[in-house]
Amino acid sequence: MLDRVGSSRLSSRLKQAGANPVLPRDEAPGLAMGLGGVGVTLQDLALLYTGLPRLGTTRALRELVGAKDDGREPLRLMDRVAAWQVGNVLLGTPPPENGVAGRIAFKTGTSFGYRDAWSVGFDGRMTIAVWVGRPDGAPVPGLIGRVAAAPILFDAFARTGKLPTPLPKAPKGVVAVASNAKLPPPLRRFRPMGELVRSSGDRALHIQFPLDGSRIDVDHPVGSEATAIPVRVSGGVLPMTMLLNGRSVGEIDGRRESLIDPPGPGFARLTVIDAAGAADTVVVRIQ
Repeated sequence: MLDRVGSSRLSSRLKQAGANPVLPRDEAPGLAMGLGGVGVTLQDLALLYTGLPRLGTTRALRELVGAKDDGREPLRLMDRVAAWQVGNVLLGTPPPENGVAGRIAFKTGTSFGYRDAWSVGFDGRMTIAVWVGRPDGAPVPGLIGRVAAAPILFDAFARTGKLPTPLPKAPKGVVAVASNAKLPPPLRRFRPMGELVRSSGDRALHIQFPLDGSRIDVDHPVGSEATAIPVRVSGGVLPMTMLLNGRSVGEIDGRRESLIDPPGPGFARLTVIDAAGAADTVVVRIQ
């Protein structure tokens, strides 16, 4: 997923939200960030997690308890819907033995070599971050976030003397939580990118022409337009929409074929999406 989003984009978003991820000198952000391969302070970790119950925005932390609001501007972390979805997932994390399920959304982590164990949790009112380890950074065999830090996190919430506050309600745009049987067919299972979907007995959508990876010679008569490229498909559910390099270029008719105007020379990506949400894609070279 991070490869599709972009490591530099993720790093910039974290900085935009007020955090300061630490990388080795002269190192650029890489895919290891998706697995925790980046330095971060406990304060910055807490700051970022406050963006989930706040539905996508953070505010700079203050060290003085009971300080008055100083007009701190909200900082953008992520989309409101995405923040709610992540929080809803973390709320279902099985708690440690001293916790009650479904009250605190939380996450745990363990650094390489058992040097750091951490846990961050939040309800609708408060975010707490816990770190366990040695001040000198020496490894502690068996030091695991779920075992060492999560129980402290839940004890800290209990010591506030207040019942957990429910998380915010789902914002507009959240897809209703439903059982697998009630989801649209394309969403009922995870699948590798490009794998075709079969649903309700229909044949899977497949682009028969042009063939993936093929080269297409397009005539360019003087004073006239280039020859149109035929598109033929099999299977799928009508109506179907064609996208050429991400832009709509028409629909497939009842004969499951159509014509499209070729783009300029070079590689072109053709995608056909049917009424059930199934899709097939080919990449061809126009010359």
